[in-house]
Amino acid sequence: MAEPAPAVVDLGILDALGDAAVDEILHCYAGFCSATDSLLSGSGDLSAGADLVGHVHCLCKHGLLSLVRDHFLRALEESFERNGSSKFWRHFEPYSDISLLKSKSLIHDDEVQQVLCIALEEISSEKHYQEKCLSILVHALQSYEGDMLQGKHNAEADRIFLFSKYQLIVSSTLMATLPQCFPEILHWYFKRRLEDISTMMDDGIDSAGKDDMDLDEKSTCIKAGEMDIDEGHHQGKYLDEVVKNIGKVVRDLRGLGFTSTTEDAYASAIFLLLKAKVHNLAGDDYRSSILGAVKGWIQAVPLRFFKALLSYLGDSYDYDSPSSGLKSPLASRPSSCYPGIDAPSEGLVRWQLRLEYFAYETLQDLRIAKLFEIIVDYPDSTPAIEDLKQCLEYTGQHSKLVKSFISALRYRLLTAGASTNDILHQYVSTIKALRTIDPAGIFLEAVGEPIREYLRGRKDTIKCIVTMLTDGSGGSPDGTGNAADSLLEELNRDEESQENSVFEDGFNSDDKQAWENAASWEPDPAEADPLKGSRNQRKVDILGMIVGIIGSKDQLVNEYRVMLAEKLLNKSDYDIDSEIRTLELLKIHFGESSMLKCEIMLNDLIDSKRTNSNIKATIKRNPQTSANLGDIGLSVDNLDSTIISSNFWPPIQEETFNLPEPFDQLLSDYARKYNEIKTPRKLLWKKNIGTVKLELQFEDREMQFSVAPLHAAIIMQFEDQKSWTSKNLASAIGVPMDLLNRRISFWISKNQWDQTLTTAYSR
Repeated sequence: MAEPAPAVVDLGILDALGDAAVDEILHCYAGFCSATDSLLSGSGDLSAGADLVGHVHCLCKHGLLSLVRDHFLRALEESFERNGSSKFWRHFEPYSDISLLKSKSLIHDDEVQQVLCIALEEISSEKHYQEKCLSILVHALQSYEGDMLQGKHNAEADRIFLFSKYQLIVSSTLMATLPQCFPEILHWYFKRRLEDISTMMDDGIDSAGKDDMDLDEKSTCIKAGEMDIDEGHHQGKYLDEVVKNIGKVVRDLRGLGFTSTTEDAYASAIFLLLKAKVHNLAGDDYRSSILGAVKGWIQAVPLRFFKALLSYLGDSYDYDSPSSGLKSPLASRPSSCYPGIDAPSEGLVRWQLRLEYFAYETLQDLRIAKLFEIIVDYPDSTPAIEDLKQCLEYTGQHSKLVKSFISALRYRLLTAGASTNDILHQYVSTIKALRTIDPAGIFLEAVGEPIREYLRGRKDTIKCIVTMLTDGSGGSPDGTGNAADSLLEELNRDEESQENSVFEDGFNSDDKQAWENAASWEPDPAEADPLKGSRNQRKVDILGMIVGIIGSKDQLVNEYRVMLAEKLLNKSDYDIDSEIRTLELLKIHFGESSMLKCEIMLNDLIDSKRTNSNIKATIKRNPQTSANLGDIGLSVDNLDSTIISSNFWPPIQEETFNLPEPFDQLLSDYARKYNEIKTPRKLLWKKNIGTVKLELQFEDREMQFSVAPLHAAIIMQFEDQKSWTSKNLASAIGVPMDLLNRRISFWISKNQWDQTLTTAYSR
């Protein structure tokens, strides 16, 4: 609105005035000053207003309108400084020490509320009185200008101009003398009031949720139900009363020019409450989602408070009103349901957006700070991962997750004290957990790179990876690992995806996927590596990422072949169903040609089982060939052989030694029968490989062991001779003395035989 132009005084005209006109001006100005002082003295007597009007008319008649305005506004400013501002700040002098204020040592429960309300009431009363005085001046100016211009002058413009100037005087005077403690006092006041409201509303929410009684209990609790209704009624009245008191304080503060300071104070208070609520709900339990509870609390507590406060202050806008208009692109009509609110105002929508964003960001920061523990507990912590995903979708702060988690990994996992097995398990859990948040794996690449780089420097990385690929218990050496950590799960998933890749309704699946990708296309974030391809072409491949640690699938396949050979040679039976299943899954991922040697190794076990049965059946039909073995309790039934195609198996280290005669005879008979059945093939025994089951009998007990053939050869020498020197025993078995001493320590270490063998064996 345009400011009315002040009257221009021509000094030449003043010089031309006669003495009578000058005397009249001096007399009117003196009277005007006296009337102004009487009005603004603060006594409450407005009778001087009649004299003021006449003097104003006289001065305006001589073109001194600007003089009238300036003097009266200056007098208002001086009076407000003397009777309003200085008295107002004097109430808060006891709280000038901010350190004591923050420590709460000077504040009692209701002290701030009482002091603030009294101070606001006094200064608002003074301001209201001065506004009445200003209204008298406005009336005097309007009546004079109306008479002179015959109603053509815009009197409303004069009124708006003078009151806006006065409001500026009030605000600038208070802000110029604002003590440092005042914003803290406002914050403390709103914090206490909002804590009371929060406690009351939380109690109401808790009591509303208790609805577990059966029909018989409800039928006998009519009185209790009536009490609940009464309690809800009293609760609503209490809320209205508290909001009314807060609204009066906010309205008075706004009138004094503290609009932004006031909003900052109650906004910071409600955000502190919201932060405390999120922390309380989140805790260290990652097995349940809390985002819904947080959003429910926002609607039930702060939004109800803001609804009542904005309505009291008259800051509501009706969506259906054509004149309301949304001033912010963020203030769109919300889809969520407000409790007890039919048409939320623009101000309320703005507050909901602010509160929800703050809640998302607070919960996101909590979960990011504990992401390492959350992933350790995966998949039990899936609800916490889902909450984090929603928060990041709302805030878009994925880079914060990447930086924080990489720091936690380097400090807590990628250390010399962590085993390679544990690092790999955490890496697999990280891939699975972050796959929920980032299906395209864009941020997972950044998070996983430090782990991959560290594992490349570990010597046992390949072995641990192969163990995880082949062991359904998760690769833990003691068999206590989580089956979900096993990479067999991923192998099964690859097989299922291949089986499910079929045509649907005559529509090519590749074309269908292309259409789906086009419909859901999104640009890559700035953090994405352009060399990795678009997010729409990516898929998080756990096995691919694990193999990427090694750099070559051939190394992994060779290590798997070595471990498979060790496992097959240590089997006491021919049960290889799990190994066959694993091999088939590996063939899907690595290709059949890569796994050909491993397939031949398994076929050797199958052929060995069949050949072993045939040989045993042949020997049993001709028992005379092994009659000499019956005397010592040995028969062909005691022998199971694994016949390998040595060209396809990893190199096997051999140790030569002498077996006891009965055992050697049994192996010779077995080999001869094999040659008869498989002519011209012959068996070459690798006597150091395999397992021997022994039963050792002593005077008071019997013990059973499963040991290597050399261990069995050593202990069986004590059956014919009770004591041996190391030299003689080594010569009898046919091994070097240092090897004998290493092997016999196995038996000496057994507590049951310690005393016996120590006495019988002398070095």
